[in-house]
Amino acid sequence: MKILFVGILVGFASLAFAQEKDVALTVYSNNLALVREVRTIQLPRGTSEVRFTDVAAAIDPTSVHFTSLTDPGDVDLIEQNYEYDLVNSNRILQKYIDQEITVHTEQDGPFQGRLLSASQKAIMLQMKGGNIKSIAIDPIISIDYPALPEGLITRPTLVWLINNQKAGEHKAEVSYLTANMGWHAEYVAVCKKNDSVLELNSWVSIDNQSGTDYDNAKLKLIAGDVHRAVPPEIRPMAKGYAMMAEQAEPPRFEEKQFFEYHLYTLQRRATVKNNQIKQIALFPPAEIKADKTYCYNGALYGEAVRVTLAFQNSRGSGPGIPLPKGKVRVYKQDDADNSLEFVGEDLINHTPQDEKVRIYLGNAFDIKGERIQKEMKQLNERSHEETWQITLRNHKKEAVRVVVEEQLQGDWKIRKESHPHKKKDATTIEFEVPVQKDGETVVEYTVLFKW
Repeated sequence: MKILFVGILVGFASLAFAQEKDVALTVYSNNLALVREVRTIQLPRGTSEVRFTDVAAAIDPTSVHFTSLTDPGDVDLIEQNYEYDLVNSNRILQKYIDQEITVHTEQDGPFQGRLLSASQKAIMLQMKGGNIKSIAIDPIISIDYPALPEGLITRPTLVWLINNQKAGEHKAEVSYLTANMGWHAEYVAVCKKNDSVLELNSWVSIDNQSGTDYDNAKLKLIAGDVHRAVPPEIRPMAKGYAMMAEQAEPPRFEEKQFFEYHLYTLQRRATVKNNQIKQIALFPPAEIKADKTYCYNGALYGEAVRVTLAFQNSRGSGPGIPLPKGKVRVYKQDDADNSLEFVGEDLINHTPQDEKVRIYLGNAFDIKGERIQKEMKQLNERSHEETWQITLRNHKKEAVRVVVEEQLQGDWKIRKESHPHKKKDATTIEFEVPVQKDGETVVEYTVLFKW
């Protein structure tokens, strides 16, 4: 249904900000962004109404801060209203109840009369002769309205009542928080040199559903768990996204510690459009040393032997910068045709510099484990012994080393063992076990429990 407006009033009695603006955007990872804008406005002396348009539809109006950068002491914000009763066909119909409209349909009409009611299926008109006419929505081509109803606006708008002591041009700074915007990190790693080296690439994805565009904005990202007292109200937004990936040329993001978080500042300006997921490279590709580990914990995972890749996030052996939490996807090159094949993915938490990163990729196809309890002896009322046997079978074309992990609860002591163990913590021991190609290795230990 096409809507036509006849004789709509143009302009406002109040003042509006100039279109030129300087935008800065700080995006948090928990569905939150801080918007800062500097715009220019002509203010008369005395009290006037100012309309600040093109704000985010998901704005938190209680977070707005306004100040005049030109004369801070001369400008006072007396009152603020957030208007978001936006123009659409249903809202206009409801506003025109008991008023005159003209309806055009595909075959009959036009029909002019007083609007009595409007629903998703039909509208009711009282014609000039007094008779009532019901018109189905489907055949309606257009509706003529004499003017835009009072209270409806075309864009979300902040309306301020401002008292100004000195007439003239003012640079005004406005900041506010908005929901429906966030970011996350994504990493792409390629295994090289017999899985001992990773080529690591990083991206940040900014998801903007806040309801407005941010053109040529200074862009910052905050990594960390920022506490909020009250969850933000999330207004429903349109479905669907536009995906845009940017291969940013240096300089990229500059990282620094900020309060108890980490701040990543893009060293150029960027445009973040509404309903767009924007991807920007976080840091240049880096080759890092990696360790591939096979780990078997039969009590938790049955026969599966888990495969992990680990690297130290230090300068010289890794990226050496704080890594925001995100998903790591790992690929490996097929030497037959040089194609990259996906071999697994994992989520990593915020990782400071000089901490280890572990990526669980999946379970080894050609390595299997078996764990059985061979014996249990009750020694007395306050102690007993258990004997466990772990068998590892390797069907690969090369020898491997498998870390066998066992959980022991309470007061325990290893009495006998086929391989030396390492005490990882109060309840965990590890055996590092070599297994030859097409071979089998058996680990056996006896543990004494007391209570």
